[in-house]
Amino acid sequence: MQIVLVHDSVGAVDAADAQDVLVQAEAVTQALHLLGHNCSSFACTLNLEATLATLQERRAELVFNLVESLAGQGRLIHLLPSCLEAWGIPYTGSSATALFLSSNKILTKQRLQQAGVATPPWIGLHEEGAAAALAHLELGGAWIIKSVWEHASIGMAGDSVLKPHSIDGMAALQALLQKRSRMVAGPFFAEAFIDGREFNLGLLAHADAEAGVEVLPAAEIIFDQFPEGMPKIVDYAAKWDTDSFAYQHTCRHFPGNADSALITRMETIARQCWQTLRLQGYARVDFRVDAAGAPWVLEVNSNPCLAPDAGFAAALAQAGIPFHRAVARIVQAARVEGACTGRLC
Repeated sequence: MQIVLVHDSVGAVDAADAQDVLVQAEAVTQALHLLGHNCSSFACTLNLEATLATLQERRAELVFNLVESLAGQGRLIHLLPSCLEAWGIPYTGSSATALFLSSNKILTKQRLQQAGVATPPWIGLHEEGAAAALAHLELGGAWIIKSVWEHASIGMAGDSVLKPHSIDGMAALQALLQKRSRMVAGPFFAEAFIDGREFNLGLLAHADAEAGVEVLPAAEIIFDQFPEGMPKIVDYAAKWDTDSFAYQHTCRHFPGNADSALITRMETIARQCWQTLRLQGYARVDFRVDAAGAPWVLEVNSNPCLAPDAGFAAALAQAGIPFHRAVARIVQAARVEGACTGRLC
């Protein structure tokens, strides 16, 4: 096929989280060439007329979509897929609707809660929050402050976790959310902090389209030798600052049989997330497990990082799936689903 890979526009001065998409693009391009496809790539900007012209010039039969943001805004992640649907050009990954819903963490949590999936209580910038969130606030529970739209742990640091009884009521919490939103130029929300183990499970379209989705081996995030008082979270430093303590002491581990019952439960929930949000191609579900052993869904990432050193690639290796074969399955899922105007299922 004539496949055109489209990614974010990245400059030399951009931070590591933005630069990472170029690493992904190189890995996927190599895989597509290995599979025998003709592949080229370019960066997408807000000039969507130019994007369409480039795709037409290159006679794109399919777009491999690696766009994570436009003009530095994660909230625009669905814009290119929306255009591709309007233009009738098939593309990889989830639909524009699913990308929009899964990238907005509050909308994701609302959908999951409606489907009976456990997700920590939350309070948004302009809402009072559900009864469970208000009860958590009244009881003086711990909170974690997150960006509504941005992924890659953007805006998250050690001070994002608020200790129990550190917030004196709704007004104080709303004021803090307002402050954080101004600092990072985007809305933030507060989520009840689950102080426990952290896992992520990758999902990949099955080689047999009728078989649905395959759940990749569960990976646990190990916070090795974190000092007392240091929040055990995968914040921005843990992901991108190679010189930081958090980066050097946050590692990935694939659990053994002792956790088989918990992992089976998370696999079932991950499939439920896939179905609830109507995801396609590939995705990742992030969990925290509380002291009682109950798993809570934190986020659903509908376009997880495909860099060779990232968690999705590690899970593929653990499952014995070569990276290029996973790319083949992502492409095949796009060909089966199509990306015509009606691709909103």
